[in-house]
Amino acid sequence: MKKRAILFQSIFCLLFSATVSAQFPPGAEVAINPMSVDPATYLDRIKLPPGFKISIYASNVVAARSLALSPGGVLYVGSRWDDRNSQPGKVYAVVDKNGDYQADEVLTIASGLNMPNGVALHDGDLYVAEVNRITRYGDIDSHLTSPPAPVVINDGYPNDFMHGWKNIAFGPDGRLYVPVGAPANTVEPDADHGIITSIKPDGSDKQTLARGVRNSVGFDWHPLTGELWFTDNGRDLWGNNQPPDELNHVTKAGQHFGYPYRYGKGLVDDQFKTTLTDADFTPAALEFPAHNATIGMQFYTGKSFPEQYQNQAFIAAHGSWNRAEPDGYRIFVVNIKDNEAVGYDIFASGWLTEEKKFWGRPVDFAILPDGSLLVSDDFANCIYRISYEN
Repeated sequence: MKKRAILFQSIFCLLFSATVSAQFPPGAEVAINPMSVDPATYLDRIKLPPGFKISIYASNVVAARSLALSPGGVLYVGSRWDDRNSQPGKVYAVVDKNGDYQADEVLTIASGLNMPNGVALHDGDLYVAEVNRITRYGDIDSHLTSPPAPVVINDGYPNDFMHGWKNIAFGPDGRLYVPVGAPANTVEPDADHGIITSIKPDGSDKQTLARGVRNSVGFDWHPLTGELWFTDNGRDLWGNNQPPDELNHVTKAGQHFGYPYRYGKGLVDDQFKTTLTDADFTPAALEFPAHNATIGMQFYTGKSFPEQYQNQAFIAAHGSWNRAEPDGYRIFVVNIKDNEAVGYDIFASGWLTEEKKFWGRPVDFAILPDGSLLVSDDFANCIYRISYEN
């Protein structure tokens, strides 16, 4: 484990530049223990509640990240880099032609992009988030084999590598929501970092909705209230069990969710002094175990899962790197009651073995018309389908 830890630390420091690597104290212990397997042969290791089953919806979707499903049934998939240290820079279209819940084609819509993690759909157009810009591909379902040239709608976002990858989605108000992470593990961000912004579909009228956000790579709007909920990852290199990852709830514009001064319900980082008071911060709606890397989230609005899952939040725990014993690599379901997050359960697990090696890392979700749940995996390079049979 120590050899793997040292190797990963070296790779991570190179990737995240000298500024970031300076934040790693001597002797910092990290662990990452990947396994390269055919995910189809390991599905029987995934533990789900009774009545649920998991299958492979699409294979060979390299570094599959954010998902967006079109009304025509085409699944668009963003990418960041795969955990084998390549950066595909691709956006895919996954097509199930005959409706058998197994993809018949995985088409490349774009390549050579700068970590095109985020994808979203609006009025038939595909929006793609790279690190510093948002592009639009018009009438995309009709041009899968000959995609149109992208139109840059906004290239004014910061160009920082660290936490620069973006999840995007259109809200109930018709605006495109775009988070901007902090440019380091822990730093007092300027006005352009550590925020969640929104823009009009043409890229104009940029507004800031929330501050104090370290690295949010997943959010969704509650189907009944229309309010935004988002995940956020706590800082690294503060021990194995702190700070917590977070689920946050936006109830009004301008809220500050703590970073870098507070984490979770109120854990204070004394490294940073501030004149802000406790009343100036909005505590997390729910805390998750440290370093689980909770990212993608989806309120379930399908009709095939049991009633207890209706309007509840599924959250992907991508898995730890900055922990002596790996943790995460699973899917949570959060119980939302009376507009409050009252707890969570483990919905799916098994990507992390008993030997603390992982073979998959869940990322994001999409709901198919039949109510089944799609889950992307950027390590196993596939899309899973989780269905329920009574």
